[in-house]
Amino acid sequence: MSKQAQQVDTLFLHETDRGYQVVVQQGGERRFRAVLELKETSAGPRPGRFRVKQGSSEEPRSPDEFVELARNADRIRISQQTGREAREEVKEMLSGYQLDAKTVRTCRFCANSGRYSPINGETAIDAGDEYICPDCAKEELERELAFQGDLTSAAKDRLEDLLVEVQDLERITNLLKGRLDPDLTKFDEISANVEDVDPVPVDSLNLHPGVQGLLESRFENLLPVQSLAVQNGLLDGDDQLVVSATATGKTLVGEMTGIDRVLNGQGKLLFLVPLVALANQKHEDFEEEYGDLVDVTIRVGASRVRDDGHAFDPSADVIVGTYEGIDHALRTGRDLGDIGTVVIDEVHTLQEGERGHRLDGLISRLKYYCERRERRRQAYGGAQWVYLSATVGNPSDLAKALEANLVEFEERPVPLERHVTFADGKEKPDVENKLVRREFDRESSQGYRGQTIIFTNSRRRCHEISRKLEYSSAPYHAGLDYGRRKQVERQFADQDLAAVVTTAALAAGVDFPASQVIFDSLAMGIEWLTVQEFHQMLGRAGRPDYHDRGKVYVLVEPDGSYHNSMEMSEDEVAFKLLKGEMEDVRTVYDESAAIEETLANVTVGGKNAKALNDRMIGDVPTKHALGKLLEYEFIDGFQPTDVGRVVTTHFLAPDEAFKMLDGIRKGREPFDIVADMELHGEDE
Repeated sequence: MSKQAQQVDTLFLHETDRGYQVVVQQGGERRFRAVLELKETSAGPRPGRFRVKQGSSEEPRSPDEFVELARNADRIRISQQTGREAREEVKEMLSGYQLDAKTVRTCRFCANSGRYSPINGETAIDAGDEYICPDCAKEELERELAFQGDLTSAAKDRLEDLLVEVQDLERITNLLKGRLDPDLTKFDEISANVEDVDPVPVDSLNLHPGVQGLLESRFENLLPVQSLAVQNGLLDGDDQLVVSATATGKTLVGEMTGIDRVLNGQGKLLFLVPLVALANQKHEDFEEEYGDLVDVTIRVGASRVRDDGHAFDPSADVIVGTYEGIDHALRTGRDLGDIGTVVIDEVHTLQEGERGHRLDGLISRLKYYCERRERRRQAYGGAQWVYLSATVGNPSDLAKALEANLVEFEERPVPLERHVTFADGKEKPDVENKLVRREFDRESSQGYRGQTIIFTNSRRRCHEISRKLEYSSAPYHAGLDYGRRKQVERQFADQDLAAVVTTAALAAGVDFPASQVIFDSLAMGIEWLTVQEFHQMLGRAGRPDYHDRGKVYVLVEPDGSYHNSMEMSEDEVAFKLLKGEMEDVRTVYDESAAIEETLANVTVGGKNAKALNDRMIGDVPTKHALGKLLEYEFIDGFQPTDVGRVVTTHFLAPDEAFKMLDGIRKGREPFDIVADMELHGEDE
C-alpha cells in the first residue's frame, strides 16, 4: 500500500449518506475509490471503517491505510457540496495527523460517481440550482436530446459548443423547445461587401427606341451587375455567364439585350427556366412589362397548350418556357423560327441529377438548331446566349465550358445574420409567429418595417402556416391565380403584410423586399435543398434601400425528414448547408443519362449526334450509348425508330422503356411490369 500511496496526486473526499466517498487520483486518472466512516475518540474524530470498492462489492481495509494514503498525497481536497459540519469534522480528523485540506468547488454529479472534477468560473455550467462540470452537463444534454429524437453529430457538436460557451444548461435545452435566444441561435454573420462599379447611365445605351424609352422611364443608371454586363460586351452580342446574388438585377441583363434584338429584327427571345411555376410567373411578368412592345407566348412541358387554353405560338417575339418544353419542341421537329437571344436562367441546374443532363443536352441541341438555321438563312446572324445564376462554385470553368464571357458580381450590400434553432413540425408555426412579430415590430433606419419570407415544402403547408400567424400574412405559390399573386405582391410592397409563406419551388421567382427569411423546411418537395438552392433563398433577406441587415432563421426538426426516400435527417442537412461551400457546376453522366441524351441528339441531329455529344459539358460515352440504343432497337442507323421516337419525345429513361417493352413482348401485363419496376426502384 505504501508504494501506491507514494504515487497519489490528489486525495478527494465528498460527503455521502454512508460517510465520505474517497477518490484516489494519480496522473489525472482515478486509481480507486473507497468509503470512509469516521468514529469519535477522546482525541477527536478518527478513521473508523475503510472499504475499497471493487466493482459492485466492497473490500474492507485497515483505517491505517487511509492515513497512509493521506500522508503521501500531494494535496487533499474536500468537495464544497460537503456540509459545513462534515467539512469541519474531516479537517479536524486530518489535523490530528498534521495534515491540511482545502475545500474546492466540484461537480456534484462527478463526486457522487466517485470522480474528482474541480470547476471554476471558466468551466462551471449552470444547471439551475447548482453548477456542474462540462462533461456532466453534456450528459444531461444528451438525456434531453433523447426526448427530441436522434440528432446527428453535427447538431450535437453545435449544441455542446454552445453549452461550453454560454455555461448555461437551461438556455441550451430551451433551444430544443423552440425558444428564441438570439445570442444562442446565431450561427454566423456574413459581412456586407460592396463592390465599386462605375454605373452605366441608361441614356447612354443606344438601344431600340421602344426598350430605350421603357428603361429610361424606370432607371437613371443601370445596377452594378447590369453595368458590368454592358461593359463586357452584352450589347455587342457577346455570350455571357452572369453570376450574381439574388435580387441584384441580373435578370434584366437577359431581358435588355433580348428585347432589343427582337425590336431590331435580329430574332426572337427564348427565356428558359427549370420549373413550370417559374415559367408561368415569368410569362406574366413579360406580358405586363413588355406586352405593348412584343408578342409573348409560353411553352412548358410536352403540352401544346397552356392550362388557360392559350395556344403556344412558335412565331411569337418572346417565348418563355421550361427547359423540357423547348426541348420537346426540338425533339418533335417544331420550327421555332429565327432565335436571336437565348437566356438560360438558373444555369446551375446543370449539376442536378435528372434535370442536369437534360439541360446540357438542350443547350447543345438548341445551338445546333441555331447554327443549322444560320447556314440556311443568310439574313439570320445566329443567337446570343446569356446564362444566369446566383450560385456557382466554379464560375471561370463554367464560363469556359459554355464559351461565354464571365460577368461576376459578388456584392452583399447589407450584413446577413444566420440563425439555427430546433423545433418539430408542430412547434415550427409558433416559432415562426414569434419571429414574424418581432421582425415586423422593428423599423429600419430607412423607415421600413421588417417583413418575412417563410419557405416551406408544400402548398398545403403554406396555408397552414399563414393561418397560424397572428400578424397579417398570405400564402404565395403557383396554385394561386395571377390576380391573387399580384395582390399579395402589392400588399407586401405596401407593407400591409408582415409575411408571405411560399414554396421552395418558387424561390427563384419570388421577389419580395424582405428583411428576414425563415426556412420552415429544408426540402423542395421530397428532395433536400442543395447548397446552391439554399444560398439563393437565404440571399433574399435584406435589401440595401430598405434594411440595415438581413436575418435568416433555419428551423431544424431533430431526426426529421419528409419522405422515406430521404437518407439524411433535417438537422444533418442544416449543418451541411450552413457549412457547405458552393458546389462546382458539372454535369455527370451515368449510362441511362448518356443513352437518353444520345437518343435525343440522334433524333435532332441524325449523323451529327456525335458532334452534339462532344460539345456538351459532361463527358458522354457516345460509342457505348449508341451500342445500347441499337441493342434496344431505339435507333436504326442514325435515325430513331418509331419506338425510339416515342421514348425520346416523352422523356422516358431508355433503360426503363426497354424493360417495359421487353415485358410487353413477353406477354406480361403492363400493371405487373410497372409494379415490378417500382419495387425494384425501392430496393435500389
